[in-house]
Amino acid sequence: MTRPATSTTVVGGSAGTGTGPGGAPARRRLPDRAVTPLRGLAGLAGLVAVLEALPHTGLVSADYLPPASETVRALWGLLAEQTFWTALGDTLTGWGLGLVISVVAGVAAGLVIGSVPVLRAVTASTIEFLRPIPSVALIPVAVLLYGADLRSKLLLVVYAAFWQVIVQVLAGIQDVDPVADDTARSYRLGTWGRLRHVMWPTALPYVMTGVRLAATVALILAVTAELVIGAPGLGQEIAVAQTSGAVPRVYALVLVTGLLGVAVNLAARAVERRALHWHQSVRTEVNA
Repeated sequence: MTRPATSTTVVGGSAGTGTGPGGAPARRRLPDRAVTPLRGLAGLAGLVAVLEALPHTGLVSADYLPPASETVRALWGLLAEQTFWTALGDTLTGWGLGLVISVVAGVAAGLVIGSVPVLRAVTASTIEFLRPIPSVALIPVAVLLYGADLRSKLLLVVYAAFWQVIVQVLAGIQDVDPVADDTARSYRLGTWGRLRHVMWPTALPYVMTGVRLAATVALILAVTAELVIGAPGLGQEIAVAQTSGAVPRVYALVLVTGLLGVAVNLAARAVERRALHWHQSVRTEVNA
């Protein structure tokens, strides 16, 4: 007996041909890594369009909110001024020195306090008392001590960024697996050995989070110190432009500080991914 011939219906294109049903070309979807930046650029373009059109509608006076094109022209003029680059260097100097000091001090203090239970118990109330104090409340103290000097800026930056780091380090030390710590003790690892092989790998993700937060806070306080105290930097340039009535220049300088904040955040995230390339969270983000 012969078996009847059967026909096979192919639904869609063959694998790897890039064709859809009916032979039509299949639509290729952009990966999420490409879609997200494009959406961000679209939102930014929309904001620029609104800022350009809003002063022309009469809802907002151009004396207080100039069109985006005037701000861009003012920014282009800034790039040709030596004073602008000097101010930018002063801001980056205060931010960088303050960040380095706060990170080194915060990591060292956090590791020492977190690894000694007695110290952690003794200092807990002091940390919780000092940490919520706003750094701007120390501006009069900074002016009395150092005047409008780089040291005044460093005092505010270090005080604000230090707490971001030490709190994260203490949380990381507290998150150490007790079983792993007991195992290290059973193998007769000393304090340095347990700190290096048990505590530090656990605390490192917390440390990098603290560094990323401290980098942003340090920039905010650096510009604030320059704006209020009059220390050299972008903040002082904003105050001078505002006093002289150069409104487009004010917005251009504000735009520079915003771009600087974005650059700082991107750099901090890049360092975090590089330092935590072995961590599950970073590997999941990369493979996503």
